[in-house]
Amino acid sequence: MTETFPENPIFKRNILILFSLIFVFQLLASAEMHAQIPGMQSETEAEEPEWPEDALKRRTPRGSVAGFISAVADKNYDLAGEYFKIPEGGLEDERSAELARELQILLNQRGQMMPYSWLSKDIEGRLDDDLPNHLERVGTISSSGEDYDILLEKVEGPLGGPLWLFSDQTVQYIEELSVLEENVLLLSRIMPPILERYELWGATIGQWLAILLLAAFSYVVAWLIIHFFLYIIPLIWKRARTEPTAGVLKALSLPVKLYLAVWLFVMLSQEIGISIILRQRFSGISIIIGLLAFLILLWRLSEFLGNFSTNRMSSRGNLSGVSVALFLKRAAKIAIIIFGIIAVLGTIGVDVTTGLAALGIGGIALALGAQKTIENFVGSVTLITDQPIRVGDFCKVGDTVGTVEKVGMRSTRIRTLARTVVTIPNGEFSSSKIENYAHRDKFWFNTVIGLRYETTPDQIRYLLVELRSILYAHPIVTSDTTRVRFIELGSDSINLEIFTYIKVSTYDEYLEVKEDLLLRIMDVVGESGTGFAFPSQTIYFGKDTGLSKEKSKTAEEKVRQWKEKGDLQLPKFDPEHIKEIEDKIQYPPEGSAEQKSKGTGTIPGL
Repeated sequence: MTETFPENPIFKRNILILFSLIFVFQLLASAEMHAQIPGMQSETEAEEPEWPEDALKRRTPRGSVAGFISAVADKNYDLAGEYFKIPEGGLEDERSAELARELQILLNQRGQMMPYSWLSKDIEGRLDDDLPNHLERVGTISSSGEDYDILLEKVEGPLGGPLWLFSDQTVQYIEELSVLEENVLLLSRIMPPILERYELWGATIGQWLAILLLAAFSYVVAWLIIHFFLYIIPLIWKRARTEPTAGVLKALSLPVKLYLAVWLFVMLSQEIGISIILRQRFSGISIIIGLLAFLILLWRLSEFLGNFSTNRMSSRGNLSGVSVALFLKRAAKIAIIIFGIIAVLGTIGVDVTTGLAALGIGGIALALGAQKTIENFVGSVTLITDQPIRVGDFCKVGDTVGTVEKVGMRSTRIRTLARTVVTIPNGEFSSSKIENYAHRDKFWFNTVIGLRYETTPDQIRYLLVELRSILYAHPIVTSDTTRVRFIELGSDSINLEIFTYIKVSTYDEYLEVKEDLLLRIMDVVGESGTGFAFPSQTIYFGKDTGLSKEKSKTAEEKVRQWKEKGDLQLPKFDPEHIKEIEDKIQYPPEGSAEQKSKGTGTIPGL
């Protein structure tokens, strides 16, 4: 099965390096946040002239949560207690430190805080949730199968301006769910004491070691589960062994594997008792990995769809479609990369608003500059989807007549009858009037015969009957649309119009049949005793032999006999008579080499 995304040692090494860089970057960002107690990594905030900056960064929900986590990481519970709203007539100030310690224990055992990137960094908080504007949900605590929301409440600070503090309701939950000292974390009960002696950025060495081992364990379990299903599904579902289903399953394997690994990591880290401090530091990495899994899914799907479309179009000989498929695949990959960079930067806290605005302005400028290029690309897509012409078709585009040699991404090349090559931009090509001769099912035969003015009415009647007989009897001519009519008395001739269709598929065959019909028409005109008119502007010298009186009498006699028998096929032919003479003419004509070799009465290829 063809791999739609390269799973080779080089790719795996690059993925490992990428995750390592993200991990190191997150640790450095966490260390910087820890060094700037309280608060998190520096962010550009709009200055508020109405009140001074809060020293504990409690003006926003994200700042309050980050400040609390940093304080408990340093075991500075007196500072952590400053992030609680103390009810009037309720707790004493010294009780707030114990309250912070109890919240940490609850979070360590069966609670979780939202990742920093999910928390609002606006003074007003999130206004699109289902809570009142003065409340903000920042986490949950689970107990007896029930979840309790951890809420921040916006209150007015002593120096003016809003502060986001843990609400009265949250304080009540903490008092009710407070854990006793002997309820030690599961990980702490099995951790060797030596690994609990030293700390790094608010967590013990044992905790760091445990979370790294847990990450590796989660990925291994996810790998085993996904490969088990990849082995089982084709055995149960036969369609999964063939394309395109097999390619889709292969494209989904790595992203689903990463998603499953992240889910296992988050769930197990809470179950075994990984410290909330460490879990909060790794929450950003978990979101980034989940985002990368989504980007990899888009990448692999675009790769698979591009390859699948390219192979299908190549097998059908649609070279222009292959070009469009390759272009769209590259464009999709570029869009995925740009979207991924913006999303990752936004996740780690970088303000991308200015960059997006600049990118939008640059995109508008680029679009204006590449207007013709985009127009030609859209034109090529139109040509491929609508397919008014294909490579090899003989067509007329505007004033250009020739054979299509190539339909490219920007232009189409046509080889003219003069053997020159005309290149037409696809934007202009798709908006032009295109006449395609390659798809004709039959050819139109339409000619006007100019007879001399000496021609008698009976001679005209004779010609009308005999010419119609030729068309009805000819096996390569459609009899249902055939007509021969006396249409006008022209300035220098009596005009008869012949209208019919010739049942052939190529232009060369059409010329063959047209030649045969014209020769037969000349024979009938000669037999009628009349002749073709000369243009009145032509002056010629010579003794005019005049019309044949003998042939004129013969034609007139035949018309008289038709009238006496009531068999004059004017103004219309009798359908029964048409059936009698239909396909009676021998074609190719008698004596031709083709008639001798074939003897079928039909044109080869029909």
